[in-house]
Amino acid sequence: MEEIKKNCCCCGDCHCNEEVIQMPRIGDKAPEFKAVTTQGDIEFPKQYEGNWVILFSHPADFTPVCTSEFMTFAAREKEFEELNCKLVGLSVDGLYSHIAWLRTIKEKIEYKGMKNVEVTFPLIEDITMEVASKYGMIQPGESNTKAVRAVFIIDPKGIIRTIIYYPLSTGRNFDELIRVLKALQTADEFNIATPADWQPGDDVIVPPAGSCGVAKDRMENEDDMHCYDWFFCTKKLPKEEVEKKLKQ
Repeated sequence: MEEIKKNCCCCGDCHCNEEVIQMPRIGDKAPEFKAVTTQGDIEFPKQYEGNWVILFSHPADFTPVCTSEFMTFAAREKEFEELNCKLVGLSVDGLYSHIAWLRTIKEKIEYKGMKNVEVTFPLIEDITMEVASKYGMIQPGESNTKAVRAVFIIDPKGIIRTIIYYPLSTGRNFDELIRVLKALQTADEFNIATPADWQPGDDVIVPPAGSCGVAKDRMENEDDMHCYDWFFCTKKLPKEEVEKKLKQ
């Protein structure tokens, strides 16, 4: 885990009273926490065991980019649910600010045909920045007082599988978040890897054979496989087969 040091002293000595925060990495267990949210108290990631989770942060309530993102998350929540994925949001604002902002979104904001949008997934209150700090969401080069647009995709065993950071000025690409989630689940289910720009129905990557001879044997035994060289073999994986497996 990457270490971030926070100088907690006021004496000018950079080596006194330093607090070390561990930034999680892909493959780590998701840091545990308890928090108050707009949907009640949560214990994370324990209560989400068995589900995929997207834990994401936004810089602040009552800001335009964040508003467009929350409306999109809410409008597309069903797509995530169909992939056994729960959504959990976070910012360093307080609970009452969250509630007022979400009410304003529902009652006043219309964007890209979305209106009367109700956010029903939990939004974490994190005024102490405890959770944001645990997950490395505070990036001093961007802001000391706001969380960047971080995305953590966490699997049903509580393992971090993907981390994506966006700056304050750039909204997230939701098609890409769903694509990554499908790619992770497909890789797990079929023991394959997914190539650049993969979408369900595209050819997938077969793990390297280890030698030309093994690759040749594979091609002879599997009609749908094609090896360009020993290290680069692909095979067909029909879209219907992928979607059936992912939506079980």
